[in-house]
Amino acid sequence: MAAVVQLEDIHKIYDSGEVQVHAVRGVTLQLHRGEFMAVMGASGSGKSTLMNTLGCLDRPTRGRFLLDGVDVAQLDRNELADLRNEKLGFVFQGFNLLARTTALENVELPMLYGRRRVGAREMRERALHCLDIVGLSDRADHFPSQLSGGQQQRVAIARGLVNNPQVLLADEPTGNLDSKTSVEVMGVFQQLNEQGITIVMVTHELDIARYCKRNLIMRDGSVVSDIAVTNRSIAEDEMRRLREAESAAKLTA
Repeated sequence: MAAVVQLEDIHKIYDSGEVQVHAVRGVTLQLHRGEFMAVMGASGSGKSTLMNTLGCLDRPTRGRFLLDGVDVAQLDRNELADLRNEKLGFVFQGFNLLARTTALENVELPMLYGRRRVGAREMRERALHCLDIVGLSDRADHFPSQLSGGQQQRVAIARGLVNNPQVLLADEPTGNLDSKTSVEVMGVFQQLNEQGITIVMVTHELDIARYCKRNLIMRDGSVVSDIAVTNRSIAEDEMRRLREAESAAKLTA
């Protein structure tokens, strides 16, 4: 089965004045349909840069990135925007909902930017279906201010699903939520994955990574561990080892 995401020796280097920052160093990985992968690592490990690459928001300095068989490097800006809108869904830590727009209208937004014109009736039906998937069809006419944080994030998840993406990318989706609400939101992600949706999630929380089927751990721009989460204690031990190494490095610096 072909990988929906294929990264081959990806590097990302930023020029910051006279200093070059090597944010990602030679990452190679494949992501197949139906996977649920957490990307973990300390601040500065390269996980956000990797996520930006997967989201077609940032081009790698070198290396090859295939998204659903398409070589991203060969696309111009408009083609890249179309690919991003058709193949990817996004869920952010801060929800990013429009305050004066109902839940239904927020979910409809990605359909307004697609190359294919979608009629008002189809837009409404698709948006209501996605709200129903996340258990919020009865809140369709509510504004964000009338929803709890967990409900707002579920609206954001519905928005990410509305164009039927190949991959759903979630960047710290529980970062602004309390523990109980985080569990509820992660339950939604698990249900979506069980329905076959491919998910990549950036998180620094082991409790959240436990919900995923695969844990990718980064350090200094490189992948240091890629674990299938059949034995969750392995991932916990790996993260603990990395933290101890980082603490020791700070003491000797």
